[in-house]
Amino acid sequence: MALAGTALPFDDIRDLARAMPALDSEAVAKVRQRDSQLTKPPGSLGRLESLVEWLAAVQGKATPTVSRPLVAIFAGNHGVVARGVSPYPQEVTRQMLENFSAGGAAINQICTTFDLGLKVFDLALDIPTGDITVEAALDEKACAATMAFGMEAVSGGIDLLVLGEMGIGNTTIAAAIYHALYGGEAGHWVGRGTGIDDAGLVRKTAAVRDAVAFHQSHVKDPLEVLRRLGGREIAAMAGAILAARSQRIPVVLDGYVVCAAAAVLHAMDPALLDHCVSGHVSAEGAHADVLARLGKKPLLDLGMRLGEGSGAALAVSLIKAALACHTGMATFAQAGVTDKA
Repeated sequence: MALAGTALPFDDIRDLARAMPALDSEAVAKVRQRDSQLTKPPGSLGRLESLVEWLAAVQGKATPTVSRPLVAIFAGNHGVVARGVSPYPQEVTRQMLENFSAGGAAINQICTTFDLGLKVFDLALDIPTGDITVEAALDEKACAATMAFGMEAVSGGIDLLVLGEMGIGNTTIAAAIYHALYGGEAGHWVGRGTGIDDAGLVRKTAAVRDAVAFHQSHVKDPLEVLRRLGGREIAAMAGAILAARSQRIPVVLDGYVVCAAAAVLHAMDPALLDHCVSGHVSAEGAHADVLARLGKKPLLDLGMRLGEGSGAALAVSLIKAALACHTGMATFAQAGVTDKA
């Protein structure tokens, strides 16, 4: 999906955001009609039933599919790491990408278990973004181009997109985005990330507070928040979410960092996330608060904070089970079971 190219790079993003397809209410009605005939009491599968309706509404078909799900992990590095906001050095980002390629990470095992595709995208790891406490992470052209890269990553006929990320320091970036969008105290949005100690937590909180104060005059524009406080992986995931909506692909959001990309789009227009569900609530930072603001009830609550798309990938097992029940369960007529009077 290529952007047209106008005087200001973000103009294309805004135009695309205004041109998203509506959810398909007719497909939902047909799903509900079939559901009423299945061999179970109405509503007895609870949220599994609404998941199938969501798939149908987004995909625009009465018999939705999850035959080509993809976990897409976007990786970036951040200049703010120089502020001592992470216990791990920046080279760990690339080392983890190598681990993904070798099949040695948690997400590899989850994808294998539930038959999910996996792609990993290296977003200029050797060129960290600007230190957000003293400069913008990206200029407008670079941010829009990275969003476009994320859009292009949504290809190959997939029918469900699971978003994940990797990037040392990116929980600091996410916290800064939330602080800019939602206000409050910086410390409310800051968690321990990969396990920073108390002194590191103080540095991390100060970095978030200083960054938002430095960019304060620009935080009313969500795309400016993204380019000034975000990172390449955040921008790419925002682009992927937009492209998925345009292509009628349902999206499963992962944890604290992935939802920062979603929060930027939600601030532009809440309807831009109508094709998304929350895979899980992370133990990191104020993720539960973020999900409440996004209007997303998580499918899982397992105390996870790994990233990599791991919680969202686990949630796909529920989505697959929901769809299997809907499509494979017999109707009362087929099974010869007496329906209620």
